[in-house]
Amino acid sequence: MTGIVSYGAYIPRYRIDRKVIYKAMSWLNPATFMPGEKAVANYDEDSITMAVAAGMDCLKDIDPNIIDGTFFASTTFPYRERQNAQILSDAFNMGSDIRTADFADSLKSGTTAVLSALDTVKAGSARNIIVCASDLRIGKPGSIQEEFFGDGAASLLLGNDNIIAKVLGSHSVSYDFIDHWRADTDMYDRQWEDRFIRDVGYKQFIPEVISGALNKCNLQIKDMAKVIYPCLYAADFKGIAGKLGLEETQLIDPMINNVGFTGTSNSLMLLVAALEDAKPGDKILVASFGTGSDAIIFEVTDEIEKIKGSRRGIKKNLEAKRALDSYQKMIAFRGIIPVEKGIRGEEMPFTPFSELWRLRDQVHGLVGSKCTKCGTPQFPAQTVCVNPDCGAIGQMGKYRFSNKKGTLFMYTGDNLAFSPSPPEMYGMVDFEGGGRYQFNITDTDVDALSVGMPVEMSFRRKYVDTTFGVYGYFWKAVPVIE
Repeated sequence: MTGIVSYGAYIPRYRIDRKVIYKAMSWLNPATFMPGEKAVANYDEDSITMAVAAGMDCLKDIDPNIIDGTFFASTTFPYRERQNAQILSDAFNMGSDIRTADFADSLKSGTTAVLSALDTVKAGSARNIIVCASDLRIGKPGSIQEEFFGDGAASLLLGNDNIIAKVLGSHSVSYDFIDHWRADTDMYDRQWEDRFIRDVGYKQFIPEVISGALNKCNLQIKDMAKVIYPCLYAADFKGIAGKLGLEETQLIDPMINNVGFTGTSNSLMLLVAALEDAKPGDKILVASFGTGSDAIIFEVTDEIEKIKGSRRGIKKNLEAKRALDSYQKMIAFRGIIPVEKGIRGEEMPFTPFSELWRLRDQVHGLVGSKCTKCGTPQFPAQTVCVNPDCGAIGQMGKYRFSNKKGTLFMYTGDNLAFSPSPPEMYGMVDFEGGGRYQFNITDTDVDALSVGMPVEMSFRRKYVDTTFGVYGYFWKAVPVIE
């Protein structure tokens, strides 16, 4: 039996009310106002960091050594020539005997990656493969895309054992249908005429692929507990449901009004939302849209009860939010407007790739050492035990800190160092089980910090070297919101 073993999701904490965007840009398009809010990635987040966050949620309490591959889907990869999926694998602390692959250039690449992982596992080429889908798509200021697009990520672990939802079948259709596109020289999304997208795209491809999947599995639409499909247009979303004969109880909230359309991760995020409330025996159909469509049908098993409520998923991410009340700050985070960095901010550390290679476990995996004699952990990795009562030399084993929570021992706010969201915050973190290190702190305000507050680790973008085209990543501390 092949299917889903675990799931995870990530939604950035920042949410901007669309009224804030509208007030800033309504003079360009006064008729495009949308209700609600959308999720906005922080200045130190991108598609990689969000994918890592979703993957960490998916892999909670799961040994990364049992995973044989990482598939990463996105249309907004930071790198065009450097495998992005491998950065995820390093952050998950996976070994080198794995298969990694990037799936790109289409909004259906998330479901395509899932189908590829399922085929790989079913063929016996892998035990488990983790699939992450993440996007941070940028709409031009004043465009409808700026109001529509939200940021987010989803992750699924596919395998043969401990299946929470087995795959029943799938169907795909492929067309060179150009609704949205972006050339390699473009920063912003481009789109064709809305009526054409609705009438020729969504209204035809979604029913076609869903009907195809149902026919292959000898099922009817009434057999589905939930049916998931993307559609940017509310009236057409309901129209497709009516055409398919769907009841309102079979639909999942598309989260356009509280998260936004999240690109490649959209369908998989909605699948995670469906799994959070699913019960054994439920059949769930998930479809994507982009250069055609994929549709996959899953049936929930009794194993779902074992992980229900243990993941952050969609619900807890929706609850953990902070208001972003500045349009100017949002576009500064996106790099749309240049900001004054000062002399210190303009200085950029050169990335020595040979050193990054030697320290990759520490930099991307946050792996330190643990004394095998007395059990004392330490970061960075040490040769000599830091325990004054031990002092063992050369008796260290690897110890992972990225999945450990900690408490803030001390902190400070630095108004001299450049930050797109000043002040820059640093703190000394004491980890559960031992170990202490200084980290940047993000996703909060300095006034909200306090000694002893619980924090967790979050993989973030530390800097961008535009001269050499390098994105530097490391871990930061984020206050825990339960």
